[in-house]
Amino acid sequence: MNFVREAREELGLTIKDLAERVGVHYTTVSEWELGKIVPRPPRQASLAKALNRNIEELFPRNDLPKAIYEGILRVGENEVDCAVLENGKRVITQNAVFKAFGRPPRGTMASRNSDPRLPGFLDATNLKDFIEPVVLEGIQSIEYISKSGKYKTGYEATAIPLVCDVYLAARKAGILRPNQLPLAEISEIIVRSLSKVGIIALVDEATGYQNVRALNELHQLLSKYLSEEKLAWAKRFPDEFFKQLYRLKNWSYPTGTSRTPYVGKLINQLVYEKLPPGVLEELRRRNPVDENTKRRKSKHHQFLSEDIGQPDLRDHLLQVIALMRGSPNWKSFEKSFTLAFPPEIIQGEFDLDEL
Repeated sequence: MNFVREAREELGLTIKDLAERVGVHYTTVSEWELGKIVPRPPRQASLAKALNRNIEELFPRNDLPKAIYEGILRVGENEVDCAVLENGKRVITQNAVFKAFGRPPRGTMASRNSDPRLPGFLDATNLKDFIEPVVLEGIQSIEYISKSGKYKTGYEATAIPLVCDVYLAARKAGILRPNQLPLAEISEIIVRSLSKVGIIALVDEATGYQNVRALNELHQLLSKYLSEEKLAWAKRFPDEFFKQLYRLKNWSYPTGTSRTPYVGKLINQLVYEKLPPGVLEELRRRNPVDENTKRRKSKHHQFLSEDIGQPDLRDHLLQVIALMRGSPNWKSFEKSFTLAFPPEIIQGEFDLDEL
């Protein structure tokens, strides 16, 4: 979409009208709208002024993150716009931050403060000593594209409690001016209901992102933990694992490759179920049981990624083998295993003596 033409038409201007306002020939404006040429920064500024738009709205950057969820968040007594970006960041619009503190929106005031990174709601000279590095880092502006395609500037949601900390610390030190005292009062109201962790949950609830957050996080985990394609078979389970397993169960160790059918179930309980949640379910989906043979065509570990999944499997096996070696019998091993992998992260209780 050509935003120059869109803005011109919304104002009811002809190409010649816009050309006169900007001070160029009408064919130049036509080339801008057709995308044949891009005006230089000074001309972009003239266009923005003539069309009553921000430069970024007329010439948006393609590298900016996009908002995937948007909503309204109640902060203190105000309702402010918030969003979740495609990179997972939770943001509050620049105007919304001003609104949260009951102040009219304005940009930075570099002339009043030597640090141009400070936004207008923290640029007062008497606040400078209370702006620690962690605060400065947390209040840097973020540019993004809204769901409607508009260019926006905002801050990470955690910027609000950081700003509150500054005003409350300044009030405690007794250096606030009379016109700043209401901001400290607002800050006190906000911190009663927010925390640096709780704000994230509140934004997710306001935007509806909480409903898909777990799925997104699981998808990100599986994309790193599992391989996109099945890998060639390689020996991943050491012989020592099976030797110790048979010893603890008082089974005769097989001389060939045939093993008791219970071994597969024990492998799931001791190994695959202890991998990150969701991994075993996805492995079963990718490596289903053949309806004819009633067996899986491949081994689960062939679907684990070489850089993350397989090293994690190896580390887990080494832990299990160590527990096995230190156990005189199955009951002792089961107790040690439960201590190493507490019930809250185990897929249910099990009594392997019945196997």
